[in-house]
Amino acid sequence: STSSLTIKTSCLSIDRRAPAPFSALSKGSLMPIIRSADATIFELHGARFRSYASSATGSKALCFWRTEIAEEMTGMAHRVFGEEVFAIIEGRVQLTLDDEAHVLGPDDVAVVPAGTLLRLDNLGPGPAALWVSTATGLEAELGDGTRISPPWAA
Repeated sequence: STSSLTIKTSCLSIDRRAPAPFSALSKGSLMPIIRSADATIFELHGARFRSYASSATGSKALCFWRTEIAEEMTGMAHRVFGEEVFAIIEGRVQLTLDDEAHVLGPDDVAVVPAGTLLRLDNLGPGPAALWVSTATGLEAELGDGTRISPPWAA
């Protein structure tokens, strides 16, 4: 059975579930298997982040999550202090990198360099979804100077 705890703050809500169980592989090594139902869900600025691989699930160096963006939502501009890779899986988005806009659709991939100011908007119609990967410990700075350490990238 999966336990669930929901934590809400003024801008971030967390649906924290018990960490995914570890599965034994050959030669006695361990690898965490994170099922979709076991992903930890975060919501921030109108977007949903489904965290799969992070330090909380046993990953030492990489994080991997699914970002879901509501129809025609305008994202929050922020500067990332680590490289991120975005792989669009559903919908049409506009990814703005340092004031240069790029329209991306399913199967398009963008590599966002560290230090880049980015904003991700859903152009619609319908929701958009993408896989995102980065190194653990990613930090970002919002437009007002607030520095955040997203828990899905811990």
